[in-house]
Amino acid sequence: MIKSAHQAIPESFFEDDLITDVLHVVKSGKEATVYCCQGHPSTGVALLAAKVYRPREFRSFKNDAVYQRGRVIGGGRADRRLQRAVQNKSRRGRQEQFADWVSHEFQTLRRLAAAGADVPRPFACSESAILIEYIGDRHSPASQLVHVSLEPDEIRPLFGRILRNVEICLACDRVHGDLSAFNILYWQGAVRIIDFPQSVNPDVNPRAFDLLVRDLENVCDYFAPYGVGVDPYRLARQVWSRVRQPAR
Repeated sequence: MIKSAHQAIPESFFEDDLITDVLHVVKSGKEATVYCCQGHPSTGVALLAAKVYRPREFRSFKNDAVYQRGRVIGGGRADRRLQRAVQNKSRRGRQEQFADWVSHEFQTLRRLAAAGADVPRPFACSESAILIEYIGDRHSPASQLVHVSLEPDEIRPLFGRILRNVEICLACDRVHGDLSAFNILYWQGAVRIIDFPQSVNPDVNPRAFDLLVRDLENVCDYFAPYGVGVDPYRLARQVWSRVRQPAR
């Protein structure tokens, strides 16, 4: 057991018989630290990943306001004092916004997993962490796609699979908002998309289409050296029109 890791991971994950041990750190970034954990027998899986977010005052996610547009915290109009606290950036407001950031990713993963998207299956959520399916094996976590050299016969199928996931997300009222080869995992010939705390709802966020274009630009930039030449803006319009309505 890693003592410092045990202190960082919510006790509820142990008390609810979800994990029994913390094995090692998978990744430590500006937004969160991910730990590989031993799954409790009741979960039916050997390994789980605990993603523990850094407090908002220590996070550095760029342009938070872009992703927060249209997002309502605490149940909407019923709690106007909470909305004012968030707007005023009071201590309570920052705490609630942080908890909402975590919960938003967990609920998004639940929705996408139920729709058949290639995302880690979510297991549990606390105010500061989520527990999700671990991608990889005990000693070798899945690689970020950016660090993978694809075989010729993988290129088109994986590109198509990622686009299919973008469509599933849009059908579930979500645009990833920060999609790139850095948050697409590759494991045994398959991909999984991760990191959804900043995802936006196109019904309420006026920047959703622009974020979709940027997501697809990043994906196309990764595949371009493999000979996949696609106009990301045109692709975004096609995806948007198939799933929602004609883009402007």
